[in-house]
Amino acid sequence: MGALPALPILYSFRRCPYAMRARLALAISKQPHELREVVLRNKPADMLAASPKGTVPVLVLPGGEVIEESLDIMRWALARNDPAQWLSPPQASQQEMDALIDANDGDFKRYLDRYKYPNRYPQESEGDVAGFALKHRSEAAQWLAQLNDRLASGWLLGAQASLADMAILPFIRQFARTDADWFAAQPWPRLQSWLAVFEGSELHAGVMAKHPPWEPAGA
Repeated sequence: MGALPALPILYSFRRCPYAMRARLALAISKQPHELREVVLRNKPADMLAASPKGTVPVLVLPGGEVIEESLDIMRWALARNDPAQWLSPPQASQQEMDALIDANDGDFKRYLDRYKYPNRYPQESEGDVAGFALKHRSEAAQWLAQLNDRLASGWLLGAQASLADMAILPFIRQFARTDADWFAAQPWPRLQSWLAVFEGSELHAGVMAKHPPWEPAGA
């Protein structure tokens, strides 16, 4: 891996929801770091040396420690500085927060992938790609309706944003953009407002700024 970095290095891909939530936590915690935008079809050797799994995000710390999971990156950053109290929502328990994130990262992510990328699952779709996608959109919609019901106070766990909101919103953003007209027509006013507030925030604008692909010195 060469010389150890002076700052944490985040290997990221702008549109990846896992990388997005890592960037959100690093931004809100004001954690200095070096962002390295990755081209997924041409992953940097330095990233693969640090994390052979080859997926983003990857955070390489100055001491050489590597954090490979997005939630672990979020919790690492927020443990250092949590000015918005994402880790400690006053109206909910840690268990409740974790359960929401687990539901997002489990069943909902499975439905999202098959709705957005149905052609990747030919053995499951059995030739009916359109019907397969719509089936999984319908499955996902049941959970989104539950989230809509939870948002009476503006956020998932009360009147302020928490780790659950910021870990889940990048995936809701991806779902909504798969068919924006359909999403806008659903009876989910709280969910739609929640997403709009997030997408209109300075925090979102900052983490979605475009960066050129990183190249090692001398490349």
